[in-house]
Amino acid sequence: MPLPANFPGTYFPGRGTLIEETYLRGEAAGTTKTKAQSILELLAGRGVPVPESVRERITGCTDLDTLNRWFDRAVTTTSTDELFTEAEAEAEAAAD
Repeated sequence: MPLPANFPGTYFPGRGTLIEETYLRGEAAGTTKTKAQSILELLAGRGVPVPESVRERITGCTDLDTLNRWFDRAVTTTSTDELFTEAEAEAEAAAD
């Protein structure tokens, strides 16, 4: 799993080593997992139903920028469909 582009640098001992890279990947994975969980909790707290397919899409996402965008939308959304609308349009535009 590549590190997110916006992931902060580190002062890890042995900088630039395989150990540091492995550590940072683990930290990035933990960050995305926490953000995904926050999105699900926010939706549940707001009473927005989350189908299993949506739950899997959110928890399976490893892109922190996408998760941050979904989190921002989860604050005001009334359905999970609204979380992905722009993301799908952007993906289609990038494929063209």
